[in-house]
Amino acid sequence: MNVLLVWPRYPDTYWSFNYALKFISKKSSNVPLGLITVASLLPPEWNKKLIDLNISVLRDEDIQWADFVFLSAMSVQSASAGMVIKQCKLLNAKIVAGGPLFTEEYDLYPEIDHLVLNEAEITLPEFIDDVNKGTPRRKYETKGFADLTKSPLPDYSLLKVKNYATAGIQYSRGCPYDCEFCDITALLGHHVRTKSTIQIINELDQLYRIKWKGSVFFVDDNFIGHKGKLKRELLPAIIEWMEAHGNPFEFLTEASINLEDDKELMRLMVKAGFTKVFVGIETPEELCLAECNKLHNKNRDLINSIKEIQKHGMEVYGGFIVGFDNDTSGIFQRQIDFIQESGIITAMVGLLNAPRLSRLYKRLDGEGRISYQFSGDNTNGATNIIPVMNKHDLITGYKNIIRNIYSAKPYADRVIRFMKTFNPPSGSFRFSPGKMGALFKSVLYLGLLNRDMMYFWKIFFWSLLFRPRLFALAVKYSIYGYHFRKVFRDIIY
Repeated sequence: MNVLLVWPRYPDTYWSFNYALKFISKKSSNVPLGLITVASLLPPEWNKKLIDLNISVLRDEDIQWADFVFLSAMSVQSASAGMVIKQCKLLNAKIVAGGPLFTEEYDLYPEIDHLVLNEAEITLPEFIDDVNKGTPRRKYETKGFADLTKSPLPDYSLLKVKNYATAGIQYSRGCPYDCEFCDITALLGHHVRTKSTIQIINELDQLYRIKWKGSVFFVDDNFIGHKGKLKRELLPAIIEWMEAHGNPFEFLTEASINLEDDKELMRLMVKAGFTKVFVGIETPEELCLAECNKLHNKNRDLINSIKEIQKHGMEVYGGFIVGFDNDTSGIFQRQIDFIQESGIITAMVGLLNAPRLSRLYKRLDGEGRISYQFSGDNTNGATNIIPVMNKHDLITGYKNIIRNIYSAKPYADRVIRFMKTFNPPSGSFRFSPGKMGALFKSVLYLGLLNRDMMYFWKIFFWSLLFRPRLFALAVKYSIYGYHFRKVFRDIIY
């Protein structure tokens, strides 16, 4: 069999970092980890080729070569996925689709030949068996969950890794919490399943063999879902591996806010090389936290929790939401004040949306409050729900938040506020040849050819004078600011 694996293009969104990638001569932020894991599940005698549309184009001859086109996507990639489907159908190619988009909304894609849904470790072998028998069904799905200790090593040989800013590793699936707006537990369950420590070390070894340098994203939806195993097994092993190999990587991941409660866990993560963590803050309003069942965020000083994580040496990326039923007109200024005071530079603020498999979707669908299809873009100023608040007021308030946190002046103020107190471990944020290139490009494009150049120089010289150890970080955040202003240009300018 000849199998073509296709990863659709991301639109220009908050998390695409498309405008920032040009400064470091990369084409995509993250490797298509799901597809290269699926590739390892295929029979070794099958021929495999991967095309990432963020890197290259999909040619007709690539499709004609394949017996099957394997297509995976997230909701935010739905437009590009639709174009791939259309191109394949014009050439009479057989499409096998899976991943989050198709698992949640397979009924929207009647033209797909074979749907391999849920976790591929379970459903893909059934499809392969049926292909070998000549009797493949249209849909494969399961209510069970995969044993991750049997998940294979991702096949990085299919990628031109020099095109990517960040490599990927998955340690766990599932989340112990049940936030109403989230579909993770519906897709992956409440029980936190993990790979073995030796599997993760093997993945680190593979990245080291291909001479990967720099960022590695642990893509777990909640990396600290099994704290005991992390502290006893995984983190000590990573620390030992990193020290033995000269600390070639820096890690980032996602975690719940109660990471702050475990000082030993934070210490071990930082020692292992974790420099960034994304945390779902959502809202400072207690009523809204109760409404969405984000109970682990309630009854705590959220800003103090963030600063504790920062104090241990990890940058905090934050997720924020407006549009809850209990939101009032005061929420917009509260969110602005919270973000500015917390020093969260990468603050993703979005309108409340309801993914198809979330409990929120089920509730609002029953109330007749779902208005259209979920786009998967957290920050495009759209929502698929009918809010309690007047929609015009909600959109206006949302835009006001964006304007007041990502316009050049408040953004520069927040960067400096953060850098005043941030103390990462020694050796973090060193300049590499790639970062030197980013420095020169930032001076040219942000310092000389940009309408907001005065704020670039403000961050630039403040860092050199007062926190020279964080100068590389200051340059990075100046570039991020440029990306965010480009993404939100219709709101900011």
